[in-house]
Amino acid sequence: MEIRRFFKNKVSFFGFILVILIILTAILSPWISPHDPIKQNIIKRFSKPSTQFFGGTDRYGRDIFSRTIWGSRVSLTVGFAATLLGAILGTALGLIAGYTKGRLSNGIMWLTDVFMSFPTMVLAIIVVVAFGPGIQNVILAIGLAFTPRFIRLARASTLSVSEQVFIEASRATGRGSMGIIGKHILPNIAGDIIIMSTLWIATAIRLEASLSFLGLGAQPPIPSWGNMIREGMLYFMRAPWLSLVPGAGIFFTVIGFNMLGDGMRDVLDPKLRGRLT
Repeated sequence: MEIRRFFKNKVSFFGFILVILIILTAILSPWISPHDPIKQNIIKRFSKPSTQFFGGTDRYGRDIFSRTIWGSRVSLTVGFAATLLGAILGTALGLIAGYTKGRLSNGIMWLTDVFMSFPTMVLAIIVVVAFGPGIQNVILAIGLAFTPRFIRLARASTLSVSEQVFIEASRATGRGSMGIIGKHILPNIAGDIIIMSTLWIATAIRLEASLSFLGLGAQPPIPSWGNMIREGMLYFMRAPWLSLVPGAGIFFTVIGFNMLGDGMRDVLDPKLRGRLT
């Protein structure tokens, strides 16, 4: 029933199709990429978009369209892995802070408030600078930057569920705290976590592109949308396609995940189900 309700929403359906296409593009990039993304051809440098090079070429003669396709792998890997890391750490700590009382809960929320005083981008930059550039460190940085936000979300949802009658009934039967959390609380807050995870994947992709643009993400010659835009900005007036093609990749990926997240929120949140058309 929920699936039918989801696909009745045209925006959600479009976002779902867009995300599936982008994921398939990343998975099938070795087979659908028309050229080697790192192979240089100086004779063809700065070629305009054509039937031979759909996205034109850069200063080394590398096909921009092929590099954009391969760049989707980096962005999606970082987006999914960083969000998963933040969700696991944040949900675990949020459950503890919401269900328990006392110094442990207060300590977790104090640290959460401290980290949330930093903008997500600034916190990610601090972590990457501390550990060095690279895809793995970008995943760690974005995941840690997301953790306080997941803590807040999980704690608020846990506090709401903990007040329900069935939780008191479960305690009365002698079930322990871990059993209550695993059997009752976690399944009831999972919808909120999944919805926000879908939306924050788009944010993680934007953060990865921003960090790569600053030279802190994937390092050349690995194609990444962020470092492709940075390189293209040096020749924007001469060859605007260097930045516009990877920029389009970021745009459609982010808007696809945002549409998908909005649709999942409408389906999984009972308060919003009546809005579906």
